[in-house]
Amino acid sequence: MRLLIATDAWHPQVNGVVRSLEQMAKAGPGLGVSPSFVTPLLFRSVPLPGYREIRLSLVTSRSIAPHWRAFGPTHVHIATEGPIGLAVRRLCLSERRPFTTSYHTRFPEYLAARLPVPPALSYAWLRRFHNAASGTMVSTPSLERDLADRGFRNLMRWTRGVDTELFRPRAAPEPEALRGLPRPLFLFVGRLAVEKNVAAFLSLDLPGTKVLVGDGPDRARLQAEHPGARFLGTLTGEALARAYAAADAFVFPSLTDTFGIVLLEALASGLPIAAYPVTGPLDVVGETRVGVLDRDLRQAALGALQIPRERCRAEALRYTWAESARQFYRNIEVAHAKGPAGRRAKGPAGGRAMRPAPLAADPGSRPREG
Repeated sequence: MRLLIATDAWHPQVNGVVRSLEQMAKAGPGLGVSPSFVTPLLFRSVPLPGYREIRLSLVTSRSIAPHWRAFGPTHVHIATEGPIGLAVRRLCLSERRPFTTSYHTRFPEYLAARLPVPPALSYAWLRRFHNAASGTMVSTPSLERDLADRGFRNLMRWTRGVDTELFRPRAAPEPEALRGLPRPLFLFVGRLAVEKNVAAFLSLDLPGTKVLVGDGPDRARLQAEHPGARFLGTLTGEALARAYAAADAFVFPSLTDTFGIVLLEALASGLPIAAYPVTGPLDVVGETRVGVLDRDLRQAALGALQIPRERCRAEALRYTWAESARQFYRNIEVAHAKGPAGRRAKGPAGGRAMRPAPLAADPGSRPREG
């Protein structure tokens, strides 16, 4: 399989979409897949107003075509609904090529938190975008039910994983930035933006110290309003893993995430979860007793402190990136075998399905490998 992955989310962004796609690329060769990415790094881009970390590519289907022809994909996956995703979608439709998509972000809720745009209008647009795909991957059962109720078709399950070697309980002293802080340490990891509902966490009356890892457009305001909290900025790799391991509970205030890879990273580090009973926490925590889900987030945070850390670690070991990758690539194979959405093979009595004509070879530049 020569898989072209189109994504508007890429470095230097640090989020669940980027982490997931990195892991899929890493596992691809071992599963007989050669992945290549079309990302904002290939094109001129401009920062999203009010959110400079996100770049909007100045791209068209015509500008992507040379990269596509050079790589010669047998399969196509569109990870995001931004300019790159839209351009590759148009290219697939014009060539009658099947493709898959994935639903990573509750964009209607995010948009409504920033602008007076009715979610129903955004969902109508997203439904049209994704229903043109031969398969749309979703991360959890609750998200699948919600989207099916909204008219999304061809939904396929794709779970996530966690690096349990990097994210693990540690006996080493806590990072210097956390030494001497009043305990317990309540940790948040994620973007400091309105859609993450960080203010709900910071407004809680809790003992100890609130610790936040991440950056975003709301950081300056939140830091000024909550001087007692400790803001560590963006951390990755070993530094991030050490911050998880040093904390006492993980607080996840988001009401709009579709999964929350940070939940798995916290559990792998031995951290119990405190969250609202919404999509993501309901699917990851559920009835596992590794966290407390409550509409009163303060009660959830205090209750989480009573949960044994070893129980959390054991639950995280059930999630592997290897299994996530097997699901991802199998979904792509199954969906592409069906042909383009709306042009399914009709069986022996219905005549042959049309095979999309391959794009001609072109000596243009290749996309950067993932």
